[in-house]
Amino acid sequence: MRIGITILAKVVMLYYILRLIVSIGIRLFYKQIRVKNREYLDEKGPKIIIANHPNTIMDAWILGYICNRRIYYMAKGTFFTSPLKRWVLNGLGMIPVNRKVDGISSGVSNEDSFEACYRILEEGKILVIFPEGSSFQERLLRKLKSGTARIAIQTELRNEGGLGLKIIPIGLNYMHPEKFRSSVLATIGEPISPQPYLDEFKTDSLKAARKLTEKFRIGLSRLLVRSEQSEEEELVEGIVGIISSDYIESDNKGVEHDVEIMRSVFDQMNLIRISHPWKINEIKMLVESINWQIENLNIKADFLDRKYRSRMFKRQLVQSFFFLIIGCPVFFYGLIHNFVQFKVTDLLVVRLIKEVEYTAPILVLLGLIFYPLVYVAFLMGFNCIFEPEYWMKWVYFCSMPLSGLGAYYYYQYYKHILLKRKFIFLMRKDKTGIETLKNERESLKKLVFEN
Repeated sequence: MRIGITILAKVVMLYYILRLIVSIGIRLFYKQIRVKNREYLDEKGPKIIIANHPNTIMDAWILGYICNRRIYYMAKGTFFTSPLKRWVLNGLGMIPVNRKVDGISSGVSNEDSFEACYRILEEGKILVIFPEGSSFQERLLRKLKSGTARIAIQTELRNEGGLGLKIIPIGLNYMHPEKFRSSVLATIGEPISPQPYLDEFKTDSLKAARKLTEKFRIGLSRLLVRSEQSEEEELVEGIVGIISSDYIESDNKGVEHDVEIMRSVFDQMNLIRISHPWKINEIKMLVESINWQIENLNIKADFLDRKYRSRMFKRQLVQSFFFLIIGCPVFFYGLIHNFVQFKVTDLLVVRLIKEVEYTAPILVLLGLIFYPLVYVAFLMGFNCIFEPEYWMKWVYFCSMPLSGLGAYYYYQYYKHILLKRKFIFLMRKDKTGIETLKNERESLKKLVFEN
């Protein structure tokens, strides 16, 4: 009995240790991870979380990060191919399941896995399922599998409808899933109860499961920025890149603002496709023209929203160059301590990744390995040369990742200043060209938003 309790304690400890490590990784990778309607997630009781699945294992990590309680996941059995993997993945709360497309994995029984799901929910815990069944980096909600609905209904029936199970839909909206320091918005929807489908399930399980699954689809659809056709994603992202601006006031800020703009563009494009389909080609041509001009002029699109005041811009440039001079030592300090692991990680990702959906999680995993290793090597060298006191070692070690982020933002700021300087030069030498570009941008807005 005591041995069993000890093993359980170790497994729980492993979960929270790995959760902490992974949370640090994803928090460093993404600049913003915002949660909307968190109150639905914080309610007590057994829950099944359902979410869209555009970013492979990163989606599970994000859900683990935003949820305060321990969560369990259903994962494809092909991940559990060795005793070590099974131990680690079980420690992370993952439950293996065989999918038809993968075949049967050794040591994985769906009957045992479903029984584990029932027990987890009956104990008042949280189970995460991605009902799409597969992961593709696109803004499409693919057909949902009915297995989630069956688990929900059967769990309630095992408890004579008295468990109070709720299904929580969560829409994961990534701006650029694979891009370092991009943003994620997790929008939590209203809880869905399986209660209305229990009686029908007893007489026609297939029909009841399909009805509840359709309820899931509607719930998730309301939370996502999604396209009706995969080929329109590139066009919409092109439009958003042109019209989105940090210089226009908005009630929402950050990723919520970006998601709001993207949703409005998708909605408008869907209306245009139905009511004015001939406009699509005109919009495409205008987007290509504007992007070509922006690329050739080497400026940022949102600079077009700034009012040009020569003295103000010159003063800002002087202040910016002064800041760059002051920050230069920090940049080189961060570069020296982070360049090797950055290049190694970058090279390995190119070699290892065949599908873009794995870019972000592989980058995080490699970063969690190589960055600490190089930091430890630097720390050992620092210790051998200077023989510092204990507190100095901690300060030095902590300074390495912080200076790495500082170097990254310094470089981004440097590029921003160069673009701003180019914009000032164009406003003085080619104001007509800039005004023409502004007019084309306004024309694009009218085409998209004035039907």
